Amino acid sequence: MIRKFVSAVVLLVALVGSSAYASPDALDCSPGNNPDATKCGPDSDSQVQFTPAPVATAGSVDKLLLSAAHPKVVFQINQAADATTVLRFVTNYLIAEPAAEVVVVGYAGGVDFLLKGAKDPEGKPYGDRLQALAGQGVSFRACGNTLKSRKLTGDAVVPQATVVPGAVNEIIRLQTREGYAYFRH
Repeated sequence: MIRKFVSAVVLLVALVGSSAYASPDALDCSPGNNPDATKCGPDSDSQVQFTPAPVATAGSVDKLLLSAAHPKVVFQINQAADATTVLRFVTNYLIAEPAAEVVVVGYAGGVDFLLKGAKDPEGKPYGDRLQALAGQGVSFRACGNTLKSRKLTGDAVVPQATVVPGAVNEIIRLQTREGYAYFRH
């Protein structure tokens, strides 16, 4: 179904691409410079250029299909109290989108659940949930700046998590360079 939709979009783009659209640059409509005054409006001193519209390529269609079938989402946790809720959101999201790529980034109080021996408010260790989510392909990232400010090293973090230099930079990098959607609770 997605392939049919994208095929229809590509066809539409190709049809638009084969026609032309106006762009204010080339046909000089100023008095005395226009050999065909019928292409310019009366009293027009604007310039109009007709340029073919861009056409989608097979590679761009494949990329669109892949992103539609394989969503990428980064979840942010910056408060310890939000960890249980956000992990539940991630679990539920993966039920609806099992092919999704998910990254959970913790910083400030949000790294607490990524520390070895961390427990939720009910006293249950986070380790089992993290292991289960990691088994579904979820990546966890802990903020190196937060750890440094607490005088902790990467050894304090659970094995399922990777320490990144800065969480904010990581979230922005995932959004701008890797096409991740952003979720903040």
